[in-house]
Amino acid sequence: MIIAVANQKGGVGKTTTAVNLATALAAIGKRVLVVDSDPQGNASTGFGVGRKDRDPSIYQVLVDGVPAADAVRDTVIPGLSILPATPALAGAEVELVDADRRSNRLADALASLPAFDFVLIDCPPSLGLITVNALVAADAVLVPLQSEFFALEGLSQLLGTIERVKAGLNRRLELLGIVLTMVDRRNRLSDQVCADVRAVMGAKVLKTQVPRNVRLSEAPSHGLPALIYDSRCAGSEAYLALARELLDRLDTPLVVAN
Repeated sequence: MIIAVANQKGGVGKTTTAVNLATALAAIGKRVLVVDSDPQGNASTGFGVGRKDRDPSIYQVLVDGVPAADAVRDTVIPGLSILPATPALAGAEVELVDADRRSNRLADALASLPAFDFVLIDCPPSLGLITVNALVAADAVLVPLQSEFFALEGLSQLLGTIERVKAGLNRRLELLGIVLTMVDRRNRLSDQVCADVRAVMGAKVLKTQVPRNVRLSEAPSHGLPALIYDSRCAGSEAYLALARELLDRLDTPLVVAN
């Protein structure tokens, strides 16, 4: 199952969601690959992969045709691997413009890898060619949506892109769900935004909400997912609940290993 974690708005929790959801899936014995397709490389940092340890990276895979297997790294989490990113990936948007199968480069690369139970693609905060590559490679899209006043702004554009990719490039692509992030339950505005999103998107909005949580923000500076840094914090518990809910939607039971 390949899931693109996408939203063209920055700062909505895409990387935090990709890193911690992947960790939750690995905790139940699934083989998981995280594809860092954001030039900022935050998912790579979140798993403790240093800048000097990212060569080759997804840039060489997409642009130079380096086999994806040569770029995949193991992480400290058993069963969890990462295809890292570097700032060079920003240039791929231009360099792939005239390339053959420019929208299918990531799909082709992932098809050459041994089977993983789940592949999570952390998309950049844009709807450019790198994001299109992620959507072409994916079976489904998970959309993190910040619970703020402008939450719905731009969502229709993202959903339109998903539909266009589905119609022209990837017929199997589906919207897996929308997860509300950075929810402040002490704030009436946050509650109102959550209610508005549910009114518009209905059952596509997941029941699990990810709260604002200091531990979620601290964990990347230690090169660890929050689920490893502090498994009992509210943010970690929310991502475990999110994993349960997603696997329920996929009719797969979740039993966390001891």
